[in-house]
Amino acid sequence: MKMKHIYPAFILVFSQSVSMAQVNSFTIDSSKFNKAVMLMLDTIYKDDQGGRVRMGEISKSKASEAQIDSARKALRAIDAKNLVKIRAIINKYGWLGPQDVGMNSSQGLFLTIQHADLTTQEEYLPMVKKAVKDGKTLSSNLALLEDRVAMRQGKKQIYGSQLFTNKATGKLCFYPIEDPDHVDERRKTVDLQPIAEYAKVFNLTWDITAYKNSLPEIEKAAKEQKL
Repeated sequence: MKMKHIYPAFILVFSQSVSMAQVNSFTIDSSKFNKAVMLMLDTIYKDDQGGRVRMGEISKSKASEAQIDSARKALRAIDAKNLVKIRAIINKYGWLGPQDVGMNSSQGLFLTIQHADLTTQEEYLPMVKKAVKDGKTLSSNLALLEDRVAMRQGKKQIYGSQLFTNKATGKLCFYPIEDPDHVDERRKTVDLQPIAEYAKVFNLTWDITAYKNSLPEIEKAAKEQKL
């Protein structure tokens, strides 16, 4: 029996040009899924998210530095294994949207790229842009990837999705944002929640004046840490 669902967009904690239509929902007919690939990607999705949940739990515990380092290495191994798998899938099938394999499985593709090295992210960025244009991935996914690439290239991020720990102060803060006064306007175009709400996820308070005053210090710390 055919099952059709409209899946609303969801925001991942972990750019689309404004001229593009915002992609934040999908009409999905599960009878059309490539079931074999769906299962492979669902496993990739679960491994990616499960590894990060474990890493977060260890980081919050009283684990030793050696235990944290071991967990970090295990997570990198998961990411490397997943990247090999999604490269093969994309090479054979192209980008698979929620319409092709379901939401979680499609997100498995995106998250593997989002958690890959800069060279890989730069390689697949045009494909993610096209996926948004074709209605096969969330607009917010592209925003997250564009911010991650900009951060790693030493540029300011556009949507304020990326944070880092300032080693000098030990505090978590937003990586330098381009034109922070209008960041919420840009976030709205890609269906991201207001930055003040996003900040609460990390137990932070968004204060635009304080952020702009501390920006020179944040930019210096980000440059020295070579994120």
